[in-house]
Amino acid sequence: MVPAKGSSSERSGLSRDLRLSDASIIVVANMIGAGIFTTSGLLLRELGSPILMLVLWVAGGFLALCGAFCYGELGAAMPRAGGEYAYLTELFHPLLGFLTGWVSLVVGFSAPLAATAIGFSEYIGRAFPALLELGGVGVTVKGLAVAIIAVLATIHLRGVAFGARVQNWLTGGKVFLIVACIVVGFSFGSGDMGNLLRTTPGAAHGIDWRAIGLSLMWIMFVYSGWNSSAYMGAEIRDPRRTLPRSLIIGTGTVIGSYLGINLLFIYAAPPDDSQGVIAIGGLAASRLFGTGAERFVSIVIGFALISSISALIMLGPRVYYAMARDGCFFGAIGDVDPESRVPAKSIMLQCLIAVIMVLTGTFEQILTFMGFCLGIFPIAAVLGVFKLRRRPEGIRSIPAYPLPPIIFIVTSCAILVLAFLERPVESSVGLATVAAGIPIYYFFTRHDAAEGTAGKDEAS
Repeated sequence: MVPAKGSSSERSGLSRDLRLSDASIIVVANMIGAGIFTTSGLLLRELGSPILMLVLWVAGGFLALCGAFCYGELGAAMPRAGGEYAYLTELFHPLLGFLTGWVSLVVGFSAPLAATAIGFSEYIGRAFPALLELGGVGVTVKGLAVAIIAVLATIHLRGVAFGARVQNWLTGGKVFLIVACIVVGFSFGSGDMGNLLRTTPGAAHGIDWRAIGLSLMWIMFVYSGWNSSAYMGAEIRDPRRTLPRSLIIGTGTVIGSYLGINLLFIYAAPPDDSQGVIAIGGLAASRLFGTGAERFVSIVIGFALISSISALIMLGPRVYYAMARDGCFFGAIGDVDPESRVPAKSIMLQCLIAVIMVLTGTFEQILTFMGFCLGIFPIAAVLGVFKLRRRPEGIRSIPAYPLPPIIFIVTSCAILVLAFLERPVESSVGLATVAAGIPIYYFFTRHDAAEGTAGKDEAS
């Protein structure tokens, strides 16, 4: 079941069309999603202190950068489609590779795709309230979410080069608008930097480690995507040089953007007004410039979320494609469309799962669940760096090795433990989701083995 080195790259039929700029933009687009526009109010409610929240955003960014250094080395050594799936399969065991692919299918890409589509709909509904009257709030929000998934899936079914061009324009516009909001907000908005020193009325005295752990897990969910270009290693030009650089450039860009926009949220409104507010971008706009600015900012955020939806549709199917090529998933999912040269069936499968989630769930229901699930397998992948270093042909690119992988592993484990103690129900559901993949894996391996035995019998 372990694929031969280079198998999912050289024999895949995928085309290497992505440049450094394309790969870096994919990282930025996949990282900047619904989370940054929805979680800061929840963080203020948990932490009670804007300064502590900013400290944790810095800590989360540093942790993501440590992970990016490690994935850069892994991706340069194993430049294939599938990212963590490929790394864990080759370095440890196909079961671990399958489980990360399983989690990616159910949680890692489909669930954020659904949540981001819902976030897009909520902001568009806030900008154009008349839309919500067409079929009721719930129906309209879910209908818009399904529609945007369908439109962007159609775009990416046309080919990776075309999809990348659309992605680049969307992401460029998103980053520009975010930077513009930060500059305009601080230059002309009616805010107060004194909000940094204020706390919420119910803020705990002393250090609440469980709240810090839960908050860091949410923050790492918002930072998730720092490893995204690794999933497209088989489609990146000169991946040994380009892939590590794209991870670092993309992650660094997002860290700066996140700190700037969170500081703007704090500047706009005191923490007792912002705590628990999901649409914190709209609140900040109304406080800085009046209620009329809320519509404009909601449109801007909606535009930004389109780019994130596009990135998720672009990346996730490459994991299921790689699993199918290795015999760990339905074989048809590994088919590459002969005209567009993209894994079309994988794209359609992911979008179908996301649509089901849109129709049956809410953003709030999946936030903690996603955060816990997504925190597990990057730890295992980074552990693989130590095993990779034993190979004489391995690539050494991590600065200050072994500190980045050690920091990432120890801190990530602590976050998961603290988050489990704080939210045991959601975390247990996450563990159950991971465990559900084990019997599915053995189903496919036994089916594969049975087919192999039957083939030998027929040959004899």
